[in-house]
Amino acid sequence: MSVEKIKYLLTQQEGITLEFKEATTDLPGNLFETICAMLNREGGDILLGVKDNRTVKGVEEGCIDNMIANLVNLSNNPNKLDPPFILHPCHYKIDGKSILHISIPESSETHKTGNFIYDRSNDGDFKVTQTSRVALLYNKKRNYYTENRIYPYLKLSDFKTEMFPRIRNLIRGRYQNHPWLDLDDEQLLHKAGFYGKDSQTQQEGYNLASVLLFGRDETIVRIVSHYKIDALLRRVDVDRYDDRLYITTNLIEAYDQLMGFIEKHLPDKFYLQDDISISLRSKIFREIIANLIVHREYTSGYAGTLIIYKDRVETRNPNNPHGNGLLLPHQFVPFPKNPLIARFFAQIGRVDELGSGILNVYKYLKIYAPGKQPQFIEEQLFRTIIPLDDALNKQNDAVNDAVNDAVNDAVNNIKAGEPVKKRLAKELKRIWEKEGLNLQSLISEFTIERRTVQRDMKLLKQAGFIEFIGPAKTGKYKLTEKGLQLFN
Repeated sequence: MSVEKIKYLLTQQEGITLEFKEATTDLPGNLFETICAMLNREGGDILLGVKDNRTVKGVEEGCIDNMIANLVNLSNNPNKLDPPFILHPCHYKIDGKSILHISIPESSETHKTGNFIYDRSNDGDFKVTQTSRVALLYNKKRNYYTENRIYPYLKLSDFKTEMFPRIRNLIRGRYQNHPWLDLDDEQLLHKAGFYGKDSQTQQEGYNLASVLLFGRDETIVRIVSHYKIDALLRRVDVDRYDDRLYITTNLIEAYDQLMGFIEKHLPDKFYLQDDISISLRSKIFREIIANLIVHREYTSGYAGTLIIYKDRVETRNPNNPHGNGLLLPHQFVPFPKNPLIARFFAQIGRVDELGSGILNVYKYLKIYAPGKQPQFIEEQLFRTIIPLDDALNKQNDAVNDAVNDAVNDAVNNIKAGEPVKKRLAKELKRIWEKEGLNLQSLISEFTIERRTVQRDMKLLKQAGFIEFIGPAKTGKYKLTEKGLQLFN
């Protein structure tokens, strides 16, 4: 969140989604009642170091680190917040005084503090003691947030255990003292909210969010067989595709694969921010891809799609809409469709706090594609449209033309007919794009017979552009150093 947004909050009255609390040297005694109530209701923002009348009193500088550490640890402690929901406050300076901002999403679970459930209204926080009101809260969450659906027969062996060391490294890169780092794999899944109990059936087990984030590919197919993400490049062949990435693996690996697809097919632009070079392409599209993954309705049979056209990038993902129409910066209310998944992506550094994505895209697209505006459209299929810079596209096209010329010139030296040379050039480019292809993939890609592909590969090997690496049945054709020089 920007300082400008904090200043805007300071002009608003307290309400369901906004609370000011004085906090000079320590966390306020009733802080977790408000946190619990906001998690159970609509989420919101808490500003520590601010009086009820919006006067910034400030937090003492020497107490800030200790207050942040206490909040992180207490929000992860089931004796204080049950189930835990780890929170990370941010430190801001307003008119020379320090305040702490806590961004709280609406949770997909019902939380307690001090063994009481709290809810929120315009008048503040209140205990929920009536059985009927407690049931309403549970049912609201259960019916809306399908990421919490329980699968009682899932075991730890159904997850990709090799993912856990990588996850710890990602968390450690952001928070050296993160409380999850000392947990074993099973404890981490429990603490992160991926193990729970169905309030109606009383069944316990791992939930849908855990399957999507950590499940083995065969586990994901068994639980959500319809899940897939389709990434397409449609610059030349707009009816079919020039390149395609079909993803059915877990969301953590899916994020990396989609970012790789973006980096492969979209140009970047040199930009300095505070004298540090940053990737505008990454700044924009990490938000777009995170939105495609984190805010999707995973019980829908529709596929998530990312399509790169010559002049724009479009995404569509099945959605459980919270409103309708075009979302504009500073005028929309951020709403997590999968709070557990969103929170986990925040812990590993794949997303920032809730609502920052749209603001970041607007901020950096002005530089990446001057004069262009993104579109975020809330409908049954959530759509984003990211226009591309014409000048940057022309530069990228020039590079592609140079590559094509180099490949065509190289292939022309091979003794073969013109139709074969054209096919050899396409095969060579495809092997480069995919960083290696096996025989069956080449047969499928170009719809030709096995013996034809084998003859083509022999010609490219004799010319010194490719080599076969690996066992006969599972190995791939890859570019040699000579072949790579064509694309460098």
